[in-house]
Amino acid sequence: MNSPSPDSNSPALPQSNLRIGIPSKGRLSELAGDLLKQAGLRFRRQNRGLFARVSGLPIDLTFLRTDDIPTLCAEGAIDMGITGSDLVDESDVDVTVRMPLGVGRCRLAVCVPEDSSYQTAADLNGKRIASSFPTVTRNYLKKFDASAHLVSLSGSVEVMIQLGVADAIVDLVETGSTLAANRLRILDEIGHYETVLIQNANCRDKETADRVVRRLEGVTIARDYSLLEYNVPREKLAAAEKITPGFNSPTIGTLEDTQWCSVRSMVRRDDVISCMEKLELLGATAILEITMANCRL
Repeated sequence: MNSPSPDSNSPALPQSNLRIGIPSKGRLSELAGDLLKQAGLRFRRQNRGLFARVSGLPIDLTFLRTDDIPTLCAEGAIDMGITGSDLVDESDVDVTVRMPLGVGRCRLAVCVPEDSSYQTAADLNGKRIASSFPTVTRNYLKKFDASAHLVSLSGSVEVMIQLGVADAIVDLVETGSTLAANRLRILDEIGHYETVLIQNANCRDKETADRVVRRLEGVTIARDYSLLEYNVPREKLAAAEKITPGFNSPTIGTLEDTQWCSVRSMVRRDDVISCMEKLELLGATAILEITMANCRL
């Protein structure tokens, strides 16, 4: 597979600059762009060009097809890339997953007709399976000593059973509403996937690559946590600290009324509401949730 050629309006890429591939379009392109900008990587893509220079850093961005990014990273055309972990598995190439990015989460599942008699993957031996993930599907079936005729498709596969093309499908599942609409049920889940940052073993600039990882870690961790601030009677501080122990420990401040103290603590965003309720029952007041955009831990 050949890497894309620069368009006529793009300058030649410096050979020493770190090259990061990101999806050129779609929802994942927007997510990747937002993550990079929140991590302080400022860039401007002009006229849907293939390349963009990051301001103030020796980094060039390359806009690529999402499913090409693992292969191009393994081949050294880019040093790092943002893509789906499902596509990394499907590509079956030698790259390192530097970190999950906490977005684009989904499941890859084997789905069969609601009224079918299939109970396990072994029951699919010799059947026809439609999927955009033939490599992952083939490796999965091997675990059950099963083989199947794989129908490789690049688009929607949910209707392939109704069209008579397949007996089962392997597809990404988010809410399950599409399966219900097509009268399908999940036979088994192959794996859980999300958007990841990958890296080539022979990265041009490992120091800058590590710097990018550290910046993105700050953004992704901040997305999972909120900062809770509240006032609590000093006699109940120990009980409050058990509710909000913080990352290492909470920050405690003294109020003008020495019988009260202020507390600031990091709390997982999924736990914020329950923590606020427990603190309120304990006697805490002025309980505030503060959203974090970035952090270093």
